[in-house]
Amino acid sequence: MDEKQVYYADYLELDTLLNCQHPLSGKHGTKPAHDETLFIIIHQTYELWFKQILHELDSVIEIFSREPIEEQEVGIAVSRMRRVHEIQKILVDQISVLETMTPLDFLDFRDELFPASGFQSFQFRLLENRLGLDPDLRHRYNNAKYHAYLSEEHKQRMIESESQPSLLDLVNRWLERTPFLDMSGYNFWDAYKQAVNAMLDRDRQHVIDNPHLSEKEKAAELDQLEGTRSSFFYLFDKKLYDELVEKKEKRLSHTATQAALLILMYRDEPILRQPYMALECFMTIDKYFTMWRYRHVEMVHRMLGTKIGTGGSSGHDYLKTTAASHKVFTDLFDLSTYLIPRSELPALPAEIKKRLGFTHGS
Repeated sequence: MDEKQVYYADYLELDTLLNCQHPLSGKHGTKPAHDETLFIIIHQTYELWFKQILHELDSVIEIFSREPIEEQEVGIAVSRMRRVHEIQKILVDQISVLETMTPLDFLDFRDELFPASGFQSFQFRLLENRLGLDPDLRHRYNNAKYHAYLSEEHKQRMIESESQPSLLDLVNRWLERTPFLDMSGYNFWDAYKQAVNAMLDRDRQHVIDNPHLSEKEKAAELDQLEGTRSSFFYLFDKKLYDELVEKKEKRLSHTATQAALLILMYRDEPILRQPYMALECFMTIDKYFTMWRYRHVEMVHRMLGTKIGTGGSSGHDYLKTTAASHKVFTDLFDLSTYLIPRSELPALPAEIKKRLGFTHGS
């Protein structure tokens, strides 16, 4: 009863929080730049949200590091990833606030920032590593490793994080443990290959038998069909697929890819709903960070044109390249290539549907 009551400002440490904006303009006899305070607060807010995303992501990583993962734990991970999605929307929308600053407003204090750069946000680099961005696949910044411009302390944290299992690593292992790929009396992969080949053969025959197509049009459509068939070669040939993994052109293993396809195509089966929502969440995190990077690209282009960024690189060109290449769950996006219509899906045996449907009773 004698304990001091919690006071709002003390709990949030507002005295510290509201006094950690220290503009650099105006310190050398020049006029203080009005918009520098906005610039500082926007970026401090980004860093606070990055901290929260890391907090959520670390909890999801901890869940997916368990073997086995209980069904309700997947649900918890999904809810926390959806929270991350909502934060990411704020990150994207926050750029609109920064864009109320004009290029001329930015020039009032830009020279004071050299050589600091948003590239030095160690939390965002840590976030990328936690998700699973391969250091070897990173676009180089001024031809140097991504952590070369960080302090020694932050650099060591980046190097340590590279050796820890990422979310992508753990998702790969989780998918590999999917129990429904080869069940007694039913092999999903064999049934799927038969369905794909039957569908493509039928489509080919439809083109050949179509009386409304000229021979030239038939040849063109048949070529297109063969192109579709060839896209399945690497999928159905494990040896070829493993070569792509070795070259880092694929990140998920062949078994994990099979499991992800099973989940995506039979998502309506009750027991696969949570795994399907988890896969959607992984892709959505990638989607929103890609959107944020592209919005950032356009904002930087508007502010700087083709000028060199404060970190010494062409900010616009660098950001544009990373927006296109720094996705982590690309393999999951690519799976749409191999989806077939629901009407073409192999029918599941009654016993298998029972196992996938949470059926209870004698």
